[in-house]
Amino acid sequence: MPGLVHVVDDDASFRTAIERRLKLAGYDVATYAAAQELLDRLPGPDRLGCILLDVQIPGLSGPELQRRLIELGSTLPIVFLTGHADTATTVRAIKAGAEDFLTKPVSSEQLIDAIERAMARHEVARSERSKLDSLMGLAAALTPRERQVFDLIVRGKINKQVAHELGTTERTVKAHRHQVMEKMQVHSLAELVSIAERLGMLDPRGDRRG
Repeated sequence: MPGLVHVVDDDASFRTAIERRLKLAGYDVATYAAAQELLDRLPGPDRLGCILLDVQIPGLSGPELQRRLIELGSTLPIVFLTGHADTATTVRAIKAGAEDFLTKPVSSEQLIDAIERAMARHEVARSERSKLDSLMGLAAALTPRERQVFDLIVRGKINKQVAHELGTTERTVKAHRHQVMEKMQVHSLAELVSIAERLGMLDPRGDRRG
């Protein structure tokens, strides 16, 4: 399935021209005359896509839409395309995560290059989200005691220390540890620690978050 480019621009003739150009390049295209139209039909995270966004549009401006999408947790990369570029706006947009900031008129080569980079970035984000969802699902299958054991061993506690902290035997801890490794589908402690970091169970100092 080709990527879907969401074009947000209040210039109808521009929307028509850019839609034709992008479809010739092999993309699906959805167009919106205002930011609110996109928000009302905000696509789910499953469809590969990006947003081609004007800066000065009625209602919510391009940068304001960018902020709103960030608040909503959208992972769709944004390529700004404007006839009214200024350094301050460009810097703010890029710092906020925009893929690129292009000035009209733009060559097809420059436009397609920016969109390809945005699509590649979204593909990575979707893959990471899918992996994270999968790991969260595995962790949710742990029993409360297995979760306690998981928390302690990824913080570097050995079986004897875990047993003491939980008021149980080393043999029981070993059994729980084996179950944790099986359920989390890993073969080493290093893999388990890596998963704990991705799930946000460890802060940069290696301590468990409260």
